[in-house]
Order: sequence, then structure tokens, then C-alpha cells
Amino acid sequence: MQPSLQIKNCQLYRQNELLLSLNEQVKGGEILTIMGPSGSGKSSLLNWLTGALPPGFNATGEVWLNDTNISSLPSHLRHVAVLYQDPLLFSHLSVGGNISFAMPKMDKTQRQQKIDEALTHVGLKGMAKRHPDTLSGGQQARVALLRLLLSKPKAILLDEPFSKLDQQLRIETRQLVFSQIREYQLPAIMVTHDESDAIATNGKIINLNVQSDINVR
Repeated sequence: MQPSLQIKNCQLYRQNELLLSLNEQVKGGEILTIMGPSGSGKSSLLNWLTGALPPGFNATGEVWLNDTNISSLPSHLRHVAVLYQDPLLFSHLSVGGNISFAMPKMDKTQRQQKIDEALTHVGLKGMAKRHPDTLSGGQQARVALLRLLLSKPKAILLDEPFSKLDQQLRIETRQLVFSQIREYQLPAIMVTHDESDAIATNGKIINLNVQSDINVR
């Protein structure tokens, strides 16, 4: 069965104002991009998908993940992970501790091996014992990505994940994130203000500002 994240008949409201209507299916390895101005409902859509819609918002519709309706499940049981614009690393933990925080339970030696292999894979070999505050912005972004991937999510949401990186680092980090999504065959939805991010996905773009879909395939 091919992995997929499906949004069925979603209507998202702020108070009684309809912000967006959406019917989409994202297959494993694909990235759907949602663009639009602030207040258009982009981040609230991600909150709805994770089961954490804030007060003042409500939505109808269903979220299906790999042919399972997860709409009524609490956030921690949905297996939908979010990559934010800030790495949000724990300062009281080492790099390795940050990555292992959300990993499934396993033998300690096996866990450390997986962490070391993952760090090597993204060019951070031997940094497991480093303090996260000693890393550059790009390195912190890679650690945040590894923490997400090794938590074994079934889908990924990207909330303006590259907006605080300079241009060159943005391109490099973006390529890494997108390649990992394809390698792990995870369905992904990204919200962004940056058109270059959207185009780089080589996937479908929904522009809430003009209420029309743009397919850049």
C-alpha cells in the first residue's frame, strides 16, 4: 500500500468566517504546497491536521492517513510530524539526546548506532555529544530534521521551515529536507510565503490568495 495523506472535504473557519476549503490527496514522496498571505489559514490548516486547532477556529472534514481515518485521534497518536522555522532543540540535551527524544523504544546500543548513522548521513559525523547551542543554524536545522525522521512519522508538515536561513543555506537545507521526504516516501504538506520554496518541490501549489490551484509539474 502506497503511503498517502488525504484531506477530505475540509472547511476551515475562524469564528464564522470561512478561510479555506480543501480536498487533496498527497502520496508518499510528494509535497503539496499551500501559499497565501498571513491570516489566510495556512498554519491553522496544519494545526487541524495535527489535531491541535486553537480556540476561535473550527473545521469540518476528515483526515485520512494510509487509508485510516485519524480525524478523532489525539495529536500524539496521529504520527504526523511538523518541521518548524525554528529548530526548537532542547538546550538541556546533547545533539544525540535531542534526536533520541522522540525515537521509538529500542536497545540503547541500537539507538546510538542509528543516531550516529543518521548524523553521518547529513554531514554531522561525530557530533552526537555536542551541545546544540554550539552548532550553526544550518546544523541545527539538520538535527531538527533527524529528530523528526527518526521519530518514525507517517506524514510530515512543513511550516515555513526555511524562512530564517540565508539564501545559500536555504537552498542546501531545502534540498536535504525534500530528498529525505522522497527517500522515506512520506507524504508532505508545506506552507510558505516563498515562491522559490514552492517551485523547488516540483509538486502541486495551492495559492489561497487567488483561490486557484497551480500545478507546476
